[in-house]
Amino acid sequence: MDISIVVPLYNEEESLPELYAWIERVMKANGFVYEVIFVNDGSTDRSWQVIEQLQEQHPDVVKGIKFRRNYGKSPALYCGFKQAQGDVVITMDADLQDNPDEIPGLYRMITQENYDLVSGWKKKRYDPLSKTIPTKLFNATARRVSGIRNLHDFNCGLKAYRKEVVKNIEVYGEMHRYIPYLAKNAGFTRIGEKVVHHQARKYGKTKFGLDRFVNGYLDLISLWFLSVFGVKPMHFFGLLGSLMFLLGFISVIIVGANKLYNMNHGMPYRLVTESPYFYLALTLMVIGTQLFVAGFLGELISRNAPERNNYQIEKII
Repeated sequence: MDISIVVPLYNEEESLPELYAWIERVMKANGFVYEVIFVNDGSTDRSWQVIEQLQEQHPDVVKGIKFRRNYGKSPALYCGFKQAQGDVVITMDADLQDNPDEIPGLYRMITQENYDLVSGWKKKRYDPLSKTIPTKLFNATARRVSGIRNLHDFNCGLKAYRKEVVKNIEVYGEMHRYIPYLAKNAGFTRIGEKVVHHQARKYGKTKFGLDRFVNGYLDLISLWFLSVFGVKPMHFFGLLGSLMFLLGFISVIIVGANKLYNMNHGMPYRLVTESPYFYLALTLMVIGTQLFVAGFLGELISRNAPERNNYQIEKII
């Protein structure tokens, strides 16, 4: 099979027939052998009934996955990736803002230009400023943290993947925004970008609010931390804890030495316990010890994790 198209959706009953007809037209024009996997993320409208109708009309092409409740886009993509059988996997949103005419170009970049992943870039957007400005700031931060400097739109729903990529990454929580970063961490470094046409929403309204930008930054920090220190927590907590303990210990010595100096030279002095610096130093030592212990416990957990030796092996001969 050439292409698997994974479409996560939530309350998109109006757009589904039009979207499938458009995909079908493009696939037949290019002679692709394909499948379309609709993942219904707990829709409360008639989206599932529409998917069932499409599956009855096209039993060899259309597949459907129905969640009992709304879990989010990342779980929908994860389940869609598990079912995908095509050599190239395309993801796109169901709201008709992603253009199926871009699929042949994305497919060629994977199969002929040897990319592992190609992300769409909606260079000209039809979104309000309240969405586009935070998006630009978000993408700038993601580029710097991830080190993938050639991507302008991490969160574009229209992406193409080599099959091996989607079978070797785990999309969870709200990490769909950072699939290129997940792919890079898994060893798939040939990541490209294609300018794609963005269309205004035709039906319904957006399902995402401004809170996604806050959550996005928190997820980015979590992903960066896990990728750098996930299998070696002692390198972070142990080092930070040791530095804090050492700083606190030196501070205690300075406070005590200052009192002894004043005593020996007949200068006025006060008890060590009357100095606020003494308590600050003790606090540093206590926190440093706790961080060191946290790193040690994290190291024990990491060493006993079943996936501790789960390395991405490309080929064995």
